[in-house]
Amino acid sequence: MNTKGRVNPRIVCCAIPIARAAGKVLVITSRKRQDRWVLPKGGWEQSDVVLEAAASREALEEAGVRGSITRFVVTIPSPSTTYHFYELDVSTLDHDWLESKERRREWVDYGEAIRRISWKPELAQGLMLSSLAPPRR
Repeated sequence: MNTKGRVNPRIVCCAIPIARAAGKVLVITSRKRQDRWVLPKGGWEQSDVVLEAAASREALEEAGVRGSITRFVVTIPSPSTTYHFYELDVSTLDHDWLESKERRREWVDYGEAIRRISWKPELAQGLMLSSLAPPRR
């Protein structure tokens, strides 16, 4: 079991930034791998109090996104990390944000978002369970 030296798995909160009327999701580039795309995510901090606050904070820091958490999507546990996914309906995008010099962001449709983030299975799984996903047959 790979816990990366931790006794308990790391708690990571992930925002799925949505432009609902357009049916688009905002993806951002990874800081570690500039050629890879991800969703805004990061570790929960005690100052966040609730998991939703961490998802909102990460979306603002990493993507310059402001909006409202509208839906809990899923919790995905792994040996080293527990991911909590939340849909965030975007109201505004900041022109300049904390990580704007380190990341790119782009609005894409659901299929393109899945294609771009599929290298990170947990992210793809979270997005596949979002309300943007096509209905399952």
